Amino acid sequence: MHKAFIPLLIMTLTLTAFGSCRKDTEEDKVRKVVAAVAEAAGEKEIKSMLGQLSRIYRDPKGNNYDGIRNLLLFYFYRHQRVSVFIARLDVTVTDRSARAQLQAVLSGARTVESAKDLLPEALGIYDFDVTFMKEGDEWKITSADWKRSGEGAP
Repeated sequence: MHKAFIPLLIMTLTLTAFGSCRKDTEEDKVRKVVAAVAEAAGEKEIKSMLGQLSRIYRDPKGNNYDGIRNLLLFYFYRHQRVSVFIARLDVTVTDRSARAQLQAVLSGARTVESAKDLLPEALGIYDFDVTFMKEGDEWKITSADWKRSGEGAP
């Protein structure tokens, strides 16, 4: 019994190890870009956020790559603490383009100096519609539209 158990155990562990080493799907890669942007926003790392944008970025609000950089600079200057929570994320991938529709809770606050500073100065739930294009092996954001939840289509 013991001799039969050892090869069975080795085979089970080997199959388990290979099964857990799956390669990321393109959808997984897009999700990671969204997570990286949210994390960078929380750390106020504009360079990291812009690293996820394509240089050909254009959005329906009239912003290009530089416009988004300026928008981030303004927001981060205005709010000393920034928090992003992704509440919902739906991703679809088609060949070399992708779309992420998400809902995010965004808040901004000043530095905590007293108990009243624990509450955010700005808090909003936003719906985002983000378009991606494959540039080399990386997914880059080429456009984004957003609105406060409940205020019409983004």
